[in-house]
Amino acid sequence: MKKAILFFLSAATLITLNGCGGGDKSDDADGTAADSVNAEARQPDNSQPETFFQIPSPGEMLTFIKMVGGKNNKDVSFLNNVSNEKKYNDKKSMSMNFGIYSCDLSYCSIFELGSESLKYFKVVKSMGDQIGVATAIKPEVLKRIENNIGNADSLASITDDIYFSSFETLEEGKQGPTLALVVAGGWLESLYIATSLKKYEEKSPLGERLADQKYTLDNMIEFLKKHSSNDKDVDAVKNDFENLAAEFNKIKESKPTELKSKAKNAATLEGGSQLVMDKSTYENISAKIKDLRNSYTN
Repeated sequence: MKKAILFFLSAATLITLNGCGGGDKSDDADGTAADSVNAEARQPDNSQPETFFQIPSPGEMLTFIKMVGGKNNKDVSFLNNVSNEKKYNDKKSMSMNFGIYSCDLSYCSIFELGSESLKYFKVVKSMGDQIGVATAIKPEVLKRIENNIGNADSLASITDDIYFSSFETLEEGKQGPTLALVVAGGWLESLYIATSLKKYEEKSPLGERLADQKYTLDNMIEFLKKHSSNDKDVDAVKNDFENLAAEFNKIKESKPTELKSKAKNAATLEGGSQLVMDKSTYENISAKIKDLRNSYTN
């Protein structure tokens, strides 16, 4: 089941994070970056085989929300206010909130909030300069955004470019801890936005997608572990995410349906296990996400 979920998230093209060594960026057939990050951790030659950590970009969750019914949403009240930027003056808060603001920028672009996109681009550019991705966010991108205010697809493509270029720059600069915090902030903000926009509905597509994030969270924690041993900030976020995982682990898993075959003593299984989240679990997870996210933004 876990492998199936990760394969679904991977889309068509992946960006590989190889222990924050070299990495490359691929474009899909339309020339836009893929929506998922594949973090690859190589083990020593005498240890276990490679392991892969699949983490979707913020834009993937936001595009899904829009697709399943949030198209006309124009609310920005729950985003991290751009005025909060001045609060962030240490590596942890700057890195986490660079990821959070990058997700907010993606939200504004995907939901066709052009003027808000300009505001969030400016704060992303400013914070990017401070965490070491100045070369990834070129000044001329602002002009591209201004020229595409009314074009949601173009804005989404531009913000995807910013996101992927930023973590590619961190990867190539071997800034693994900073990269881990950026990815963690962006992923968490995408869940926060999702649960802010949608209340619990039984068997809703969003509820199912949120439940599937249990597997992504497992991968996110493993990715943080790679950089936590020598970095207290990453270790602190890892512990926070492990506490969040405790809530996700309360999601129930349904058993495969067993079908009796006409053949004697034979049976087949129809479908795989499925995560089932009731209203109480959904609300508890949503509250935990909100508290955790606000602890970083405030």
